[in-house]
Amino acid sequence: MTATPRQPEPRASAPAAGRPAIVLVRPQLGQNIGVAARAMANFALDELVLVAPRDGWPSEYAMKAASGAPGVIENATVHDTVEEALAPFHFVAATTARRRDMVKPVMTPASAAREMRARVQRGERVCCMFGAERSGLDNEALALADAIVMAPVNPNFASLNLGQAVLLVAYEWYALESDGSLGRETAVEPAGREGLAARHTRAASKEEYLGLFRHLESELDAAGFLRPAEKRSGMVRNLRNLLQRQNLTEQDVRTLRGVIAALAGAKQRGRRDREGA
Repeated sequence: MTATPRQPEPRASAPAAGRPAIVLVRPQLGQNIGVAARAMANFALDELVLVAPRDGWPSEYAMKAASGAPGVIENATVHDTVEEALAPFHFVAATTARRRDMVKPVMTPASAAREMRARVQRGERVCCMFGAERSGLDNEALALADAIVMAPVNPNFASLNLGQAVLLVAYEWYALESDGSLGRETAVEPAGREGLAARHTRAASKEEYLGLFRHLESELDAAGFLRPAEKRSGMVRNLRNLLQRQNLTEQDVRTLRGVIAALAGAKQRGRRDREGA
């Protein structure tokens, strides 16, 4: 019996140019590096730069925590010093939750993403730098940054874990690059879009709304609801406005007309039963 040759494992592709790198300075736990890598992959960032990870590298814990984003981990570069890690970059943003006595531009994650995008479009290499879990970036590292990034968080509980901090910046970057697609996309499931989620139906047309209005108003007239006569036009107008505010689909309209028909039919049957009795 001939053994089937083992197929080689797919190699992770190299980080793509034209996107910010994420620089983690002296990260303490492999799990936190993995969670940061997963956040990067969520938003299409793939260049991870590590400075003196406390527990060494490579890290089995980081690979496990990356959960589906091994390429980010496998392509990570490791450096002994912050200076060495930052050398290839033209613009460095540094995250911190504490105000420092340094004269530097202060940006939100959204502003930093816009600045990095503009620089990338000019052909520059950019990165965002994050400090260790316990103490963040020290002043020596911050001194090498071109701008400071501070997130709008609860000032009484401002500390974010490493994965959360990376996710904030990565999200803002991707929001600028996105074509508006939301969530997952597969061969059988298209990405979501902002607005009415109606894959198997569509927004109701005015013709369908008008049919619903006439059907409802006819039954309400028969039930004696739209009285007195001098108030009928105002009551009809209010009902039409109420229904149109609901952004009904054509399926919604058909369902409501079915409900109206069922109620009207039940009323007629009840009347016939009473007359028969």
